[in-house]
Amino acid sequence: MEAVTIRKNVDTYMEELRKWAEHSKEKCLEEMTEFFRVRVDGYEEHMSVWQEAYEYLAGLVPEDAKTMLDIGCGTGLELDEILKKIPGLEVTGIDLSQVMLTKLKDKHPENNVKVRQGDYFKENFGKACYDVAVSFETLHHFTAEKKEVVFRKLYDSLKEGGVYVQADYLACCQEEETLLFSICREKRRKEEIRDDVFVHFDTPLTPEHEMACIRNAGFRDVELNACINGAAIIIARK
Repeated sequence: MEAVTIRKNVDTYMEELRKWAEHSKEKCLEEMTEFFRVRVDGYEEHMSVWQEAYEYLAGLVPEDAKTMLDIGCGTGLELDEILKKIPGLEVTGIDLSQVMLTKLKDKHPENNVKVRQGDYFKENFGKACYDVAVSFETLHHFTAEKKEVVFRKLYDSLKEGGVYVQADYLACCQEEETLLFSICREKRRKEEIRDDVFVHFDTPLTPEHEMACIRNAGFRDVELNACINGAAIIIARK
């Protein structure tokens, strides 16, 4: 498979990111649920840049799948495409934001789509319940240690041979990962925000670091499949 490129011009991108970091030092962090609550009306338009990625992800969901878990499902933009392909799929969606879930259910009131409001670090995913699990642009706010907790839960929730498909923001290089984590730690320290409070600040891992976390959770055949408008798509199998 041809190597996947995260950023085409890393030097230019990093120069712009360093400038952004310098200009944003005084900007306060926003709590995650509140961030999405005030932006829900414009959320789908904002996320439309990834329409091609939603369609691509849907194409990786096995057509014979009967059950699926979607963590950080938001308003269900990835589900819109997946359910076009497999309309009878039994879906469980988990998200921290109730306003997002309400919008999802307005679009998908059918009984085979169930939603749960909660923290996916704490919610029980069950054991060997699902044929497939997906996540789209939700995990890039967390440390490798936190991610591994979720990846292990996802692994346990899948049936043998099940598939996990992830589309997310990944760092183009180690400098980006280190820089953004450093900024976030400093902001938390300065604003006296506890580590267990979710904030909306991007802290992506490099592809190598991300896939190592997924493998550490037990997954095999972990592959970086594509990168579409900054959404890096990984597929892994149990």
